[in-house]
Amino acid sequence: MKRISRLGRAALMGLAAGLLLAACGQEENAQAQQQQAAPQRQPQPVEVVAIQRQDIALEKSYPSLLRSDDEVTLVARITGTLEERHFEPGEQVERGQRLFSIEPDVYQAAVNQHEANLQSAQAELSRAQRDAERFERLLSQNSVSQQQVDQARAELGVARAAVAQAEAALASSRIDLEYAEVTAPVSGVIGLAQINVGNLVSPGTVLATITPLDPLEVRFQLPQRDALELRQQLSEQGDESIRAILNVPGGSGAAARTLEGRLDFLGSRVDERTSTVQASATFANPDAQVLPGQFARVSLDGLKRFDVLAVPEIAITQGLMGPQVFVLDEENVARARTVELGEVAGPWQIIRGGLEPGEQVIVGDPAGIEPGTPIDPQPFDGDAEELVEAVEQAEAEAEQEAAEAMQEQQAAEAVPGEEAAEGGEDDA
Repeated sequence: MKRISRLGRAALMGLAAGLLLAACGQEENAQAQQQQAAPQRQPQPVEVVAIQRQDIALEKSYPSLLRSDDEVTLVARITGTLEERHFEPGEQVERGQRLFSIEPDVYQAAVNQHEANLQSAQAELSRAQRDAERFERLLSQNSVSQQQVDQARAELGVARAAVAQAEAALASSRIDLEYAEVTAPVSGVIGLAQINVGNLVSPGTVLATITPLDPLEVRFQLPQRDALELRQQLSEQGDESIRAILNVPGGSGAAARTLEGRLDFLGSRVDERTSTVQASATFANPDAQVLPGQFARVSLDGLKRFDVLAVPEIAITQGLMGPQVFVLDEENVARARTVELGEVAGPWQIIRGGLEPGEQVIVGDPAGIEPGTPIDPQPFDGDAEELVEAVEQAEAEAEQEAAEAMQEQQAAEAVPGEEAAEGGEDDA
């Protein structure tokens, strides 16, 4: 009985195996039929490049406020009546040029008086010197007392002090006389006079402001990361590797102006409130086309990121896991790869993570590409800007064609309605 049961089980197992093989064969046949029925996808031609590390030039600009580094506010330094003004507001004045006169005759008279006081003190010093010498000789002959000699020496000391005092007073009066004629300490454009001729001025009274327009200083703030990268580049390549460009927008339809200059300062500390670093650049402005107080943007030409991976910005798409690019596998099939983005450098997008050097990356227009799409790799000449322009032009042409087609369709739909209306009028 046991043998019969074993044989029965063996027969049942054999039957089951046969049925399973038959089912598998039917499934394989069905899959083969489906594959034969499904059309083969044609490879899509698109630019592909084996990504490598490279140096990428950046295009960075920062808002700034134009300043005049040597702007001077003129103030009176003596008391007196403002007698004359020797300039016209708004004109260019040169360093050392006379601008205001504050009672120079009064201060010249004071100088003359102190010169006379000095001469008197010098004459008294000469007399005291002769007396002291004479008493010294008489003392050696026992003709005078020691007290008389000490008295002569004391008078000589007083005379010397009087001469020093007179010299100091004369020097002070001469300084006041110089202050009586207010001159330009720098060259620049002078503004309106803050006080009229005939008014009394005193030390600290504001007279006018001189604004040098050439050169101009521009101060701006760099983000912390940009400042650190710039400092490293300057330490490796020197200041000459960076050129500053000032872009000043035009007003009331006027054309924008551009000045070239140099970066002359980069701060050494980060502002805790803004996480930025102070920087400044100087620009030649010989024609005074740009005025201090304007808001403008300063660009740093020559900035680079060294030894980085980058792809044309157009190659970046948005996937479920974030920004992504398409890479090719060994069979030239597109596979999505999530990447970590860095800075945008013109038409280039710097990649901080997700790609390795040597991988085949699709850098052309990703429109119509999805994971699993077979690709016909086309060579990429490395001109990302030209690639972006070509794609944008193609998109613009497609939009224009779609708009024209829409207009034609609307016109075709409007014609039957017009004909029906005309037929109704004829019937009437």
